[in-house]
Amino acid sequence: MNMIRSEPATPSLSMQKKRVVSKDKLVLGTVITAITLYLVTTVLLPLLAMLARSVQDSDGHFVGLANFYEYLNNPALTVSVSNTLTVGATITTIVVLLAFLYAYALTRTCMPFKSAFKVLGMLPILAPSLLPAISMIYLFGNQGVATDLLMGHSIYGLPGIVIGLVFWTFPHALLILNTALTTADARLYESARVMRSSPFRTFITVTLPAAKFGLISTVTVIFTLVVTDFGVAKVVGGQYNVLATDIYKQVIGQQNFAMGAVTSVFLLLPAVLAFIVNRKVQKKQKELFSSKSIAFKPTPNSLKDSLFFIICSLILLGIVAVIGMAIYGSLVTFWPWNMQLSLHNYQFDAFSAGGWTPFFTSLKLAFGTAIVGTTIIFITAYNVEKSTMPKAIRGIIQAMAMLPVAVPGMVLGLGYIFFFNMPENPLNLLYGTLTLLIINTVAHYFTVGHLTSLAALKKLPAEIEQVAASLKIPQYKAFMKVSMPFCLPALLDISIYLFVNAMTTTSAVVFLYSADFMPASVAVLSMEDAGQIGPASAMAVLILLTATSVKLLHLLFGKVIIKYTEAYH
Repeated sequence: MNMIRSEPATPSLSMQKKRVVSKDKLVLGTVITAITLYLVTTVLLPLLAMLARSVQDSDGHFVGLANFYEYLNNPALTVSVSNTLTVGATITTIVVLLAFLYAYALTRTCMPFKSAFKVLGMLPILAPSLLPAISMIYLFGNQGVATDLLMGHSIYGLPGIVIGLVFWTFPHALLILNTALTTADARLYESARVMRSSPFRTFITVTLPAAKFGLISTVTVIFTLVVTDFGVAKVVGGQYNVLATDIYKQVIGQQNFAMGAVTSVFLLLPAVLAFIVNRKVQKKQKELFSSKSIAFKPTPNSLKDSLFFIICSLILLGIVAVIGMAIYGSLVTFWPWNMQLSLHNYQFDAFSAGGWTPFFTSLKLAFGTAIVGTTIIFITAYNVEKSTMPKAIRGIIQAMAMLPVAVPGMVLGLGYIFFFNMPENPLNLLYGTLTLLIINTVAHYFTVGHLTSLAALKKLPAEIEQVAASLKIPQYKAFMKVSMPFCLPALLDISIYLFVNAMTTTSAVVFLYSADFMPASVAVLSMEDAGQIGPASAMAVLILLTATSVKLLHLLFGKVIIKYTEAYH
């Protein structure tokens, strides 16, 4: 009897699809679990630890609101709240006005050298906040080159804080307002011209209403940056105490961690309020955009162009003066007794046992933050935007990803002390290491990178994942072969953003460094505390030059990557 040979059974198409789906679910579940644990550990638990510490005494016993009662009944501490609000309102008003004039000149006039003005106007964002504070000492300190201009008044206190933070926060306001004014609809201006509306009336009825959400967003961002900054107030604040310096004094000076936690709660409140307002403004702002809008193009006007050229030149002169003074001071051998120019202050081994180590530590911190942070942030954003995770889990992850932007760096750093320094915490071994500094810095700047990733991923067609599934291609492979190459420009932007901020940050890491891992920004603070203003200036200038060099490389490689992605697309 003839035997009939049967061919080996091949899996059906539906079976192959099920295997792909099953593997995708396994990978997705693992990634979502890892992301959730990461955000809970690096953001949520440290904040909860800080809040818990605020209702405990020095021995860790629960005391309810006793610490808050003590704080509110201490006149010296409550004055800090008033001072913080005064500083916030004053600087926000000045910065928003100057940045609006500058952004208006860049977007609504035909003044010459606009590209140069735009680039140079962003320079302060590459400097640590301590740099303008040191420049204030060189310019207007007791032995400053322009002290006489103050006519007997002191730079230490409110004036120094205001000038230093106006310099440091200006580019942040410029970024937002430049975008707000760029998105104007030319049809509105054409209608105003046809109706023979005067330039002033057009400005009041067209320009300001179109930019109002950008203005509100700028106010909330600048106010948050000002009230949570630590560096400028520490160096030139004098006896003018603010909440940020109070936290530093309570923790570093008095080792009073409970009261430091209470102060952190008070500092957290205005930041959270500003964040909520900003989120609502952004949602409303999206409703103003229309696909039918026509980009506004300014027309030459000699009087208007000349006037705004002068205004921008004066603002830029102030920026250059602050940076130039810091560079000059770093080259003076011994201010003000030996004004000979040399590289003496850059010989850090002569001023500190650490020598150049803090600078190289900052480089390691910056590269580690850029690499690790970009990877984690993009994977998180991809799963929030493209994966099929349950809606509830998506909402939780998104909420935790947005939380860091509302948390001041010093508050997050203090939370890390309480959480990671607990003996019973198995992660305690990370305390005092470079790894923890990287984790903290990534968490501190997580939100901006997350939003950038989401914006880039939204440009990808939703059908990519569907096509990949129909072709039996696992989603993680589609992620590697399609999503990542397409989003390379955004990934580069995020990595540079993280690198620059890791080089310049002070507030978040000032509580977490150890003798072996002191970042350059903290070394600047340490040297200034010791009266070594020259070396402190030199280290601050090194940070600025490093961040600037990396940013220039970013612009160069960015063009190459854009060409690559365009060809890929």
